[in-house]
Amino acid sequence: MTQPYKVSAPEITVPSASEGVYSRLIWTIALGIALLASLQAAWALSIGSRQLFKDATDWTYDVLLYGLAAAVFGRGARIERISALIIAAIMAVAGFHTLYDLWDKVVAPRPIEVTTLGFSATSAILVGWLVLAALLRFRGDPNPLIKATWVTARNDAITTSLFAVVIFVTRLAPVRWPEYALDVVGAALCFQATFAIVRTAQTDKQSE
Repeated sequence: MTQPYKVSAPEITVPSASEGVYSRLIWTIALGIALLASLQAAWALSIGSRQLFKDATDWTYDVLLYGLAAAVFGRGARIERISALIIAAIMAVAGFHTLYDLWDKVVAPRPIEVTTLGFSATSAILVGWLVLAALLRFRGDPNPLIKATWVTARNDAITTSLFAVVIFVTRLAPVRWPEYALDVVGAALCFQATFAIVRTAQTDKQSE
């Protein structure tokens, strides 16, 4: 007797609870930083502070990174992997931008603005560690996109803390070399993050 042909239902992938948390969290981070950057830029323009405006535009990298991750997360492994590589490229650009900024500081030392510098330092430290704490639960996730955002958060927490404290002190001091040394460290962390993200993406592709 011929057995009836059975049609199996297509497999449906249901996002896990942790994925849902990550998606909402990364959107909140991207939008929150964008709002902070906009308010800081508006303040800088209103008082004519070049340094404060530069600090505000530096948030652009974080908005791009987290915004891209939020927009593509959950759209498939291939798209997420490509997006992670784009984030790696953005990190590399940030590294070169940091080196350019270092060169600009050397040839044209910036004036000391204690009030605005203090605000930039405090907000950078606060945001950096809040984002790191929020993404801490995802630090071991093998997803290359999540890895990219975690590495970004880790680097931001380290560099903003070092830069904010040391630069605030050194700009009030007669020497600037510690600030320049930290720029080199910041650029190195960007390039290290680029390498780590690319390596994770390649591992993810090979495991398919």
